[in-house]
Amino acid sequence: METHEETDGSSPEVLDVEQTGHCPHEHGKDDLTIKDVFRKHPAIIWWCLYWSLAGVSYGIDNQATGSILSVRSFRRDFGYYFDGDPVLPAKWQAAFNTSSFIGQFFGGLLCSYLTDRLGRTLALGISIGIATSGIIGQLLSTANAAFLASKLTLGFGLGFYLTLLPLAMSEYTPVVFRPIATASVQFSISVGQLLANVAIKAFGELESHWAYRGPFAVQLPFCLFLVAGLPFSPETPCYLVRRGKRDQAKASLARLYGKGSRDDIETKVCALENTLAEEGNKDASLSSIMLCFRGTNRIRTMISTFVFLGLHCTGTICIVGYSTYFFQLAGLPTRRTFDLGVCVTAVALFGVCCNWVVINRLGRRKIYVSGIFCLTALLFTIGIIDVIPSGAGKTVEAASTVAFAFIYTFTVGSCAFAILGEVSSVSLRAPTVALATGMQAFCGITFNLIIPYMMNPDQGNLKGKVGFIFGVSALCAGVWSFFFVPDLEGRSFNDIDRMFVARVPPRKMAVIEVIESCLVAQKLVVEADWAFPPPELRESFETSRLQRRLKSGGRATGS
Repeated sequence: METHEETDGSSPEVLDVEQTGHCPHEHGKDDLTIKDVFRKHPAIIWWCLYWSLAGVSYGIDNQATGSILSVRSFRRDFGYYFDGDPVLPAKWQAAFNTSSFIGQFFGGLLCSYLTDRLGRTLALGISIGIATSGIIGQLLSTANAAFLASKLTLGFGLGFYLTLLPLAMSEYTPVVFRPIATASVQFSISVGQLLANVAIKAFGELESHWAYRGPFAVQLPFCLFLVAGLPFSPETPCYLVRRGKRDQAKASLARLYGKGSRDDIETKVCALENTLAEEGNKDASLSSIMLCFRGTNRIRTMISTFVFLGLHCTGTICIVGYSTYFFQLAGLPTRRTFDLGVCVTAVALFGVCCNWVVINRLGRRKIYVSGIFCLTALLFTIGIIDVIPSGAGKTVEAASTVAFAFIYTFTVGSCAFAILGEVSSVSLRAPTVALATGMQAFCGITFNLIIPYMMNPDQGNLKGKVGFIFGVSALCAGVWSFFFVPDLEGRSFNDIDRMFVARVPPRKMAVIEVIESCLVAQKLVVEADWAFPPPELRESFETSRLQRRLKSGGRATGS
């Protein structure tokens, strides 16, 4: 038996899998290990690396936008002099920083529409063209308005990138490799941030336009690599199954997993068809965002978007994105701030690598929740250090910022993408990821409007005191994450669907075992609105257990 809930929030319907016509490979689980993926299926690794180039381009722009303020030539050409030093007006600073996120917001929404109609690969081709035109526009701009328009165009393409990357990663990879692949989105972003800071260090002290054009030009080679590999990139099997292209889905799986047994490929296709049939959204407007807010999809959408709201509440845009400028405002020498900027992003990259080692051992929930509370403590530390006069205050503040970058990417930064790739339903993944991209863009717009007025010397000039502001918001995000962030380690998408249909509280999902259609609680009592199992399913669960007991000759099974 298996459960199915209509998307309009009506009572779940109980179906007998033996009567549905679906193949018996119900869960679609793999017996692979991570070692097997690297050894037997190198094509999966290769195509994940290929798609990650889009994340590198996003990371370069994301970091360069904030760090470029530390480049004197940029402030001179686009700003004015204040007390003998060039300063970019807060209104233009906010405009430059938010324009990219505005583009990302609308780019992500359009991407969710196009990617379910044209495919993931063709949508990537469109995004490359848009992003490349924006990069070239930045290199040629000499006026504030032209630079702003270029940032908006580039942001539109980056919105496609940020939507497509976790979407493709989660659909290419088997269960055991899924968290590492989706967490590698943060890895590719961190690589881009590191390259941006290295470029700023290399070009930043020049007096010519290339002091700030150089870091933006670093994105162009990655666009060329993406264009070169695009004709060979396989479409994701999930998209092909949704469009009824069964033979093409098999061919795509054969390219990813190798030409192994036909039965194995047939099993994977069957599992995808079964999951899509259970979700019931296969033919429902394909990428209708409204479906994300109906029935059990509401809680899944809330989790998918709020994990990104939570990581932005930690102040990462201010502490990491503006790190070089932040160090200069703290009074450190310019050359040293460039070195520290590189150090911050290098440590952040190391944090993602550490996350790969532990994400399947500790679980996403433990890492995400503990990470937010650790960042909260660091933020208050940065604020206290700025308030209390001390000779070593600048050094401690810089060290705290470096520690922040490591903890952020080791915990919330990496796990947010892993959680997104698992919580979103298969049939509504594109619009759900687009909504998550929209949430990131909304946070980027909000914080980039506020931060210049908090940080600039001619405005709030808060310096390290921003730690108090973001410390409070991070604490609120930590409380939310404790109750709503699930751990879905080792779960097939079929199992995840069933737990949400059965209204299992997200924080309890790690201790639930899915056997056939039954959810077996282990040392768990669930109360209130998330009553487990729902009354409509209790009778069917007991009937299923009785049937299995009779089939096994009277022995209790599945308990």
